[in-house]
Amino acid sequence: MKRTQTTGKKYFTTFLVVIAAVAFLFITISSFTIYRTGEDLFKQLGIAKIDADEKIQSSLLGGYLDQYGVKNAKNIAVGDRAAVTKDLLVYTKKQVSSASFIKGYKEMRERFKPQPAVMQTPEQMQAETVAAYRKSVADLEAGQKKSDASMKAMYDKMIADAKKVLKEAEDPNNESIVSYRKNYPESAKIIEEGNKRQLANWESKYPTDHMQFVKIRLQQFLEETKDINFSATTIDKNGRKVFEDKKYESKGNRWKMGYRAGKEVVETARQFVTEWEKEIK
Repeated sequence: MKRTQTTGKKYFTTFLVVIAAVAFLFITISSFTIYRTGEDLFKQLGIAKIDADEKIQSSLLGGYLDQYGVKNAKNIAVGDRAAVTKDLLVYTKKQVSSASFIKGYKEMRERFKPQPAVMQTPEQMQAETVAAYRKSVADLEAGQKKSDASMKAMYDKMIADAKKVLKEAEDPNNESIVSYRKNYPESAKIIEEGNKRQLANWESKYPTDHMQFVKIRLQQFLEETKDINFSATTIDKNGRKVFEDKKYESKGNRWKMGYRAGKEVVETARQFVTEWEKEIK
Protein backbone atom coordinates (compact mmCIF):
# COMPACT_ATOMS: atom_id res chain seq x y z
CA MET A 1 0.00 0.00 0.00
CA LYS A 2 1.34 3.41 -0.91
CA ARG A 3 1.86 6.12 1.67
CA THR A 4 1.26 9.76 0.95
CA GLN A 5 4.23 12.08 0.67
CA THR A 6 2.10 15.22 0.79
CA THR A 7 4.21 17.93 2.35
CA GLY A 8 2.88 19.00 5.78
CA LYS A 9 3.71 22.19 7.64
CA LYS A 10 5.74 21.77 10.79
CA TYR A 11 3.93 24.56 12.52
CA PHE A 12 0.64 23.80 14.28
CA THR A 13 -2.05 25.92 15.85
CA THR A 14 -2.66 23.60 18.78
CA PHE A 15 -0.74 22.00 21.60
CA LEU A 16 -0.88 18.65 19.84
CA VAL A 17 2.79 18.98 19.05
CA VAL A 18 4.69 16.70 21.42
CA ILE A 19 2.15 13.96 20.90
CA ALA A 20 2.50 14.54 17.17
CA ALA A 21 6.25 14.50 17.63
CA VAL A 22 5.98 11.20 19.45
CA ALA A 23 3.97 9.81 16.58
CA PHE A 24 6.35 11.04 13.90
CA LEU A 25 9.84 11.22 15.35
CA PHE A 26 10.40 7.61 14.42
CA ILE A 27 10.88 8.99 10.91
CA THR A 28 13.89 11.10 11.97
CA ILE A 29 15.51 9.46 15.01
CA SER A 30 17.28 6.19 15.72
CA SER A 31 15.95 3.20 17.60
CA PHE A 32 16.19 2.76 21.35
CA THR A 33 14.67 0.17 23.67
CA ILE A 34 11.57 0.71 25.73
CA TYR A 35 11.85 2.41 29.13
CA ARG A 36 15.42 3.52 28.49
CA THR A 37 15.93 6.92 30.11
CA GLY A 38 18.55 9.59 30.72
CA GLU A 39 21.70 10.31 28.75
CA ASP A 40 21.87 6.81 27.24
CA LEU A 41 18.50 7.27 25.56
CA PHE A 42 19.55 10.54 23.94
CA LYS A 43 22.89 9.22 22.80
CA GLN A 44 20.82 6.98 20.57
CA LEU A 45 19.10 10.07 19.17
CA GLY A 46 22.35 11.89 18.51
CA ILE A 47 21.30 14.75 20.76
CA ALA A 48 22.19 15.88 24.29
CA LYS A 49 19.53 15.32 26.95
CA ILE A 50 19.37 19.04 27.78
CA ASP A 51 18.73 19.83 24.11
CA ALA A 52 16.05 17.14 23.92
CA ASP A 53 14.34 18.57 27.00
CA GLU A 54 14.39 22.03 25.42
CA LYS A 55 12.89 20.64 22.22
CA ILE A 56 10.07 18.97 24.11
CA GLN A 57 9.32 22.18 25.98
CA SER A 58 9.59 24.50 22.97
CA SER A 59 7.41 22.17 20.91
CA LEU A 60 4.74 21.91 23.59
CA LEU A 61 4.69 25.57 24.54
CA GLY A 62 5.51 27.08 21.17
CA GLY A 63 3.16 24.97 19.09
CA TYR A 64 5.60 23.56 16.55
CA LEU A 65 7.65 20.42 16.02
CA ASP A 66 11.33 21.17 16.67
CA GLN A 67 13.46 18.49 15.01
CA TYR A 68 16.53 20.64 14.31
CA GLY A 69 19.79 19.12 15.48
CA VAL A 70 18.66 15.48 15.68
CA LYS A 71 21.60 13.80 13.98
CA ASN A 72 20.52 10.21 13.48
CA ALA A 73 17.86 9.40 10.92
CA LYS A 74 15.50 6.75 9.69
CA ASN A 75 16.97 3.83 11.60
CA ILE A 76 13.94 2.56 13.45
CA ALA A 77 12.75 -0.86 12.44
CA VAL A 78 9.05 -1.19 11.69
CA GLY A 79 8.52 -3.56 14.62
CA ASP A 80 10.06 -1.08 17.07
CA ARG A 81 7.77 1.83 16.32
CA ALA A 82 5.20 1.12 19.02
CA ALA A 83 7.97 0.77 21.60
CA VAL A 84 9.61 4.01 20.47
CA THR A 85 6.28 5.82 20.62
CA LYS A 86 5.67 4.60 24.16
CA ASP A 87 9.23 5.49 25.20
CA LEU A 88 8.81 9.04 24.01
CA LEU A 89 5.41 9.41 25.62
CA VAL A 90 6.67 8.06 28.94
CA TYR A 91 9.53 10.55 28.86
CA THR A 92 7.28 13.42 27.77
CA LYS A 93 4.83 12.63 30.57
CA LYS A 94 7.67 12.95 33.04
CA GLN A 95 8.97 16.17 31.52
CA VAL A 96 5.69 18.07 31.73
CA SER A 97 5.90 17.79 35.52
CA SER A 98 9.44 19.16 35.68
CA ALA A 99 10.24 22.51 37.28
CA SER A 100 11.62 23.76 33.97
CA PHE A 101 8.46 22.98 32.04
CA ILE A 102 6.19 24.48 34.72
CA LYS A 103 8.31 27.65 34.77
CA GLY A 104 8.17 27.88 30.99
CA TYR A 105 4.40 27.40 30.98
CA LYS A 106 3.86 30.11 33.61
CA GLU A 107 6.00 32.55 31.66
CA MET A 108 4.11 31.78 28.44
CA ARG A 109 0.77 32.08 30.21
CA GLU A 110 1.67 35.49 31.58
CA ARG A 111 2.99 36.59 28.21
CA PHE A 112 -0.37 35.90 26.58
CA LYS A 113 -2.43 37.48 29.35
CA PRO A 114 -4.66 40.13 27.71
CA GLN A 115 -4.14 43.70 28.77
CA PRO A 116 -7.46 45.33 29.67
CA ALA A 117 -8.67 48.14 27.44
CA VAL A 118 -9.28 51.34 29.38
CA MET A 119 -11.62 54.07 28.22
CA GLN A 120 -10.75 57.62 29.11
CA THR A 121 -13.12 59.41 31.41
CA PRO A 122 -14.72 62.56 29.95
CA GLU A 123 -12.38 64.63 32.11
CA GLN A 124 -9.31 62.76 30.88
CA MET A 125 -10.42 62.99 27.29
CA GLN A 126 -11.00 66.74 27.49
CA ALA A 127 -7.72 67.34 29.32
CA GLU A 128 -5.77 65.39 26.71
CA THR A 129 -7.49 67.21 23.86
CA VAL A 130 -6.83 70.62 25.44
CA ALA A 131 -3.17 69.73 26.04
CA ALA A 132 -2.75 68.74 22.39
CA TYR A 133 -4.26 72.01 21.12
CA ARG A 134 -2.18 74.08 23.54
CA LYS A 135 0.93 72.39 22.23
CA SER A 136 -0.19 73.14 18.67
CA VAL A 137 -0.56 76.84 19.51
CA ALA A 138 2.83 76.90 21.24
CA ASP A 139 4.51 75.19 18.29
CA LEU A 140 3.00 77.67 15.84
CA GLU A 141 4.10 80.63 17.96
CA ALA A 142 7.62 79.22 18.18
CA GLY A 143 7.66 78.68 14.42
CA GLN A 144 6.54 82.26 13.81
CA LYS A 145 9.41 83.63 15.88
CA LYS A 146 11.91 81.75 13.71
CA SER A 147 10.30 82.73 10.40
CA ASP A 148 10.91 85.88 8.35
CA ALA A 149 8.49 88.78 8.05
CA SER A 150 6.96 87.46 4.84
CA MET A 151 5.46 84.54 6.79
CA LYS A 152 3.90 86.68 9.55
CA ALA A 153 0.45 86.98 8.03
CA MET A 154 0.22 83.25 7.39
CA TYR A 155 1.30 82.41 10.94
CA ASP A 156 -1.09 84.97 12.41
CA LYS A 157 -4.02 83.22 10.73
CA MET A 158 -2.89 79.73 11.72
CA ILE A 159 -2.35 80.80 15.32
CA ALA A 160 -5.73 82.51 15.46
CA ASP A 161 -7.45 79.40 14.09
CA ALA A 162 -5.59 77.16 16.55
CA LYS A 163 -6.54 79.39 19.51
CA LYS A 164 -10.18 79.29 18.41
CA VAL A 165 -10.12 75.49 18.36
CA LEU A 166 -8.37 75.48 21.75
CA LYS A 167 -11.04 77.70 23.27
CA GLU A 168 -13.75 75.36 21.97
CA ALA A 169 -11.93 72.37 23.45
CA GLU A 170 -11.70 74.12 26.85
CA ASP A 171 -15.46 74.74 26.90
CA PRO A 172 -17.15 72.10 29.13
CA ASN A 173 -20.25 72.50 27.00
CA ASN A 174 -18.42 71.68 23.80
CA GLU A 175 -20.66 69.48 21.64
CA SER A 176 -18.05 66.72 21.34
CA ILE A 177 -17.39 66.72 25.09
CA VAL A 178 -21.10 66.67 25.92
CA SER A 179 -21.66 63.73 23.55
CA TYR A 180 -18.68 61.83 24.95
CA ARG A 181 -19.86 62.42 28.51
CA LYS A 182 -23.36 61.23 27.64
CA ASN A 183 -22.17 58.00 25.98
CA TYR A 184 -19.37 57.28 28.44
CA PRO A 185 -21.24 55.02 30.93
CA GLU A 186 -22.58 52.67 28.24
CA SER A 187 -19.31 52.67 26.29
CA ALA A 188 -17.29 51.96 29.44
CA LYS A 189 -19.65 49.10 30.28
CA ILE A 190 -19.18 47.55 26.82
CA ILE A 191 -15.40 47.80 27.12
CA GLU A 192 -15.45 46.23 30.58
CA GLU A 193 -17.57 43.33 29.32
CA GLY A 194 -15.10 42.84 26.48
CA ASN A 195 -12.23 42.78 28.98
CA LYS A 196 -14.00 40.11 31.01
CA ARG A 197 -14.59 37.96 27.91
CA GLN A 198 -10.94 38.22 26.89
CA LEU A 199 -9.79 37.31 30.40
CA ALA A 200 -12.18 34.34 30.52
CA ASN A 201 -10.94 33.12 27.13
CA TRP A 202 -7.35 33.45 28.32
CA GLU A 203 -8.04 31.54 31.52
CA SER A 204 -9.77 28.83 29.49
CA LYS A 205 -6.92 28.54 27.00
CA TYR A 206 -4.17 28.86 29.61
CA PRO A 207 -5.42 27.41 32.92
CA THR A 208 -3.57 28.17 36.15
CA ASP A 209 -2.76 24.47 36.52
CA HIS A 210 -0.35 23.59 33.72
CA MET A 211 -1.62 20.01 33.70
CA GLN A 212 -5.07 21.24 32.66
CA PHE A 213 -3.31 22.86 29.70
CA VAL A 214 -1.73 19.50 28.92
CA LYS A 215 -5.10 17.77 29.27
CA ILE A 216 -6.73 20.07 26.74
CA ARG A 217 -4.04 19.23 24.19
CA LEU A 218 -4.28 15.51 24.88
CA GLN A 219 -8.00 15.75 24.17
CA GLN A 220 -7.26 17.59 20.94
CA PHE A 221 -4.89 14.84 19.89
CA LEU A 222 -7.54 12.19 20.52
CA GLU A 223 -10.10 14.20 18.57
CA GLU A 224 -7.81 14.82 15.61
CA THR A 225 -6.65 11.21 15.26
CA LYS A 226 -9.94 9.39 15.86
CA ASP A 227 -10.93 8.87 12.23
CA ILE A 228 -7.69 8.25 10.30
CA ASN A 229 -8.17 5.76 7.50
CA PHE A 230 -4.86 3.95 7.38
CA SER A 231 -6.06 1.94 4.39
CA ALA A 232 -6.41 5.04 2.22
CA THR A 233 -4.37 4.83 -0.98
CA THR A 234 -2.43 7.45 -2.87
CA ILE A 235 -1.73 8.10 -6.53
CA ASP A 236 0.93 10.03 -8.47
CA LYS A 237 -0.30 13.37 -9.76
CA ASN A 238 1.92 16.01 -11.34
CA GLY A 239 5.03 14.59 -9.72
CA ARG A 240 3.63 14.25 -6.22
CA LYS A 241 1.61 11.70 -4.31
CA VAL A 242 -1.94 12.62 -3.35
CA PHE A 243 -4.81 10.68 -1.86
CA GLU A 244 -6.91 8.86 -4.40
CA ASP A 245 -10.03 9.86 -2.46
CA LYS A 246 -10.36 13.66 -2.54
CA LYS A 247 -11.98 13.80 0.88
CA TYR A 248 -8.69 12.60 2.38
CA GLU A 249 -6.62 15.03 0.35
CA SER A 250 -8.62 17.87 1.92
CA LYS A 251 -7.77 16.70 5.43
CA GLY A 252 -5.53 18.86 7.63
CA ASN A 253 -1.80 18.43 8.12
CA ARG A 254 -2.12 16.71 11.49
CA TRP A 255 -4.49 14.08 10.05
CA LYS A 256 -2.03 13.45 7.23
CA MET A 257 0.89 13.26 9.64
CA GLY A 258 -1.01 10.63 11.60
CA TYR A 259 -1.62 8.71 8.40
CA ARG A 260 2.09 8.82 7.54
CA ALA A 261 3.04 7.72 11.06
CA GLY A 262 0.95 4.61 10.61
CA LYS A 263 -1.64 2.66 12.53
CA GLU A 264 0.84 1.02 14.90
CA VAL A 265 2.24 4.35 16.07
CA VAL A 266 -1.02 6.27 16.28
CA GLU A 267 -2.96 3.53 18.08
CA THR A 268 -0.14 3.13 20.60
CA ALA A 269 -0.15 6.88 21.18
CA ARG A 270 -3.95 7.01 21.45
CA GLN A 271 -4.01 4.23 24.02
CA PHE A 272 -1.33 5.92 26.12
CA VAL A 273 -2.92 9.37 25.80
CA THR A 274 -6.38 8.05 26.69
CA GLU A 275 -5.08 6.69 29.99
CA TRP A 276 -2.96 9.78 30.65
CA GLU A 277 -5.89 12.11 30.02
CA LYS A 278 -8.03 10.19 32.53
CA GLU A 279 -5.37 10.59 35.20
CA ILE A 280 -5.46 14.37 35.01
CA LYS A 281 -8.24 15.54 37.32
